[in-house]
Amino acid sequence: MWIDEKYKRILNILKKDWRNSMKVVLLAGGFGTRISEESQFKPKPMIEIGGKPILWHIMKEYEYYGFNEFIICAGYKQYVIKEWFADYFLHNSDITFDFTKGSNDMIIHEQHCEPWKVTVVDTGLNTMTGGRIKRQPQYVGNEPFLMTYGDGVCDVDISKLVEFHKEHGKIATLTSVMLEQQKGVLDIGGDNAVKSFREKSVMDGAPINAGYMVLNPEIFDYIEGDNTVFEKDPLEKLAKEGQLMSYMHNGFWQCMDNKREMDMLEKYLSTGTAPWKKW
Repeated sequence: MWIDEKYKRILNILKKDWRNSMKVVLLAGGFGTRISEESQFKPKPMIEIGGKPILWHIMKEYEYYGFNEFIICAGYKQYVIKEWFADYFLHNSDITFDFTKGSNDMIIHEQHCEPWKVTVVDTGLNTMTGGRIKRQPQYVGNEPFLMTYGDGVCDVDISKLVEFHKEHGKIATLTSVMLEQQKGVLDIGGDNAVKSFREKSVMDGAPINAGYMVLNPEIFDYIEGDNTVFEKDPLEKLAKEGQLMSYMHNGFWQCMDNKREMDMLEKYLSTGTAPWKKW
């Protein structure tokens, strides 16, 4: 019995190490044209909610589950992302600047940064989502990795997502959520007469791709180059070959495509009810 328990503990440690060694690829290179009132000044993932970029919130989600190494696929105004992280340590530390000796001596007393390793890769201004991923093998290595979009937050259990991916053994797993119907539903007959009308319900929704993917390194073979839209040919081919699995998430997910959705996320944070904020 003691041997069995010891074996289980060792197995759990190995599982934890496998999960936490995975790198997180974040797509952050798009133009964000649908929220141009903010994205004209910065990349959409750097638009702030609750005083921090939405990209930071996504990284905190992954950190909560023990994933601390990030690869950011930058493009549009990529320098903004680099400068933000370059200043992050300084902005989150207690520092003394000592000029008394005729030099600029900096003494760091306390720092409050997360234990992250962040690589920002300029993947090109007009590169499509697949092309941005295609450029990452040298950073992720020959091992499974996590990937999501830099403009949506979620309260999915990432540890369970990774375990699900490991168990089924396919090349790709995406997180799916139900997109709710926004309007009332009509039943229209062949003569264009409305047979019935009712308010929307959850059953009227459809599952959509929410990001929060787990990908094996074979994924790079499905992407041709910079002009490849990841959500088109690669995912369609994977689905046709039976290599794409869905992890159904019944909790919270919200993207930030426009000002209304940004204000919605801001309200969650200001009222202390943000479902994705587990830290």
